[in-house]
Amino acid sequence: MHIVVNTRLLIKNKLEGIGWFTYQTLKLITQTHQRVKFTFLFDRPFDEEFLFSSNVTGVVLGPKARHPFLYYFWLQFKVKPYLEKTKPDLFLSPDGFLCLNTQIKQLPVIHDINFFHFPKHIKYLTEKYYNYFFPKFAKQAKRIATVSNYSKVDISKTYKIDLSLIDVVYNGINSFFKPLNEIDKDKIKKVYSNSNPYFVYVGAISPRKNISNLMIAFNTFKKNNPNLNHNLLIAGAVAWGNKEVQQNLNKLEFKNQIIFTGRLSNTDLANILSSAEALVYIPLFEGFGIPLIEAMECEVPVICSNVTSLPEVAGNAAVLVNPLNVNDISDAMCKIVNEPNLKQSLINNGNIQKLKFSWEKSAKLLWESVEKTLHN
Repeated sequence: MHIVVNTRLLIKNKLEGIGWFTYQTLKLITQTHQRVKFTFLFDRPFDEEFLFSSNVTGVVLGPKARHPFLYYFWLQFKVKPYLEKTKPDLFLSPDGFLCLNTQIKQLPVIHDINFFHFPKHIKYLTEKYYNYFFPKFAKQAKRIATVSNYSKVDISKTYKIDLSLIDVVYNGINSFFKPLNEIDKDKIKKVYSNSNPYFVYVGAISPRKNISNLMIAFNTFKKNNPNLNHNLLIAGAVAWGNKEVQQNLNKLEFKNQIIFTGRLSNTDLANILSSAEALVYIPLFEGFGIPLIEAMECEVPVICSNVTSLPEVAGNAAVLVNPLNVNDISDAMCKIVNEPNLKQSLINNGNIQKLKFSWEKSAKLLWESVEKTLHN
């Protein structure tokens, strides 16, 4: 059996949500299924660490596909001819991109369709590409994998795909996330927060992530609790649309207590999350929300949005808030600080909820989807 995989998001030291999904599931799948031949397609020179097993071959097909025009060119004029020539049993695409008008069986992982619901939250050309091509990708696919039941129903309704053809493959938790003792937490607070307690947001800085409302809610929290010395750490790189965030930040009374860390190493990110008073993660739309289960693994309580997939992933291990209501978010911060029993209850519930998610389970579910696609 020969499976070709789109691995263009496997870039050393630059793995993010879909990149981590690709890395962790494929590492386990390729090492478990040694008799299967895998070809990984990269759009640039790749690091050897991504060839996880002796049954994996890496192939570079340029150019770098990081723009809508190049997405199309790469898929239709580089990947498609390669598939037609090699005739694999399956083309697996963890980022959801497919080739059109080919008889090769294809399985995309469509993590969510946030671009359909919030088209103005991404760059203009990217939005046009996604909303034009993803319905076509969904129709071209033999089956579809996605990362939550919410996304499964959303994709089915929006693209008129039978629910029976969509498989749920939850995300897992990276091993570098773990709880810290109080001494180590104090060291982290000293480095990043002037030894003060802090709330933390983890993720990219983009309009969909609702950073402006997070900052305004924190500012309200500070106004209502003048005796508390908490900071807000925003741990992530600017993805797009930072202008609005900067404008709102400048208006806030407590802007000096909001700290942007920028992109962090895996270890630093895990340490910052583990040392937080709580994770505050309030996006407007999310297909899964990996930071929720990472916080649970770190034994940190969670405040998250009550919309899309987040209640499904959070279970009873989070305080759910309306992401459009800054007072709701601020009140949740107050509860975390002032109600130690609630905080401990969320941590205890998180220790149970997180057991539903692991990369071993993700890899198993994705492989089951692969087998269904092959035998379709």
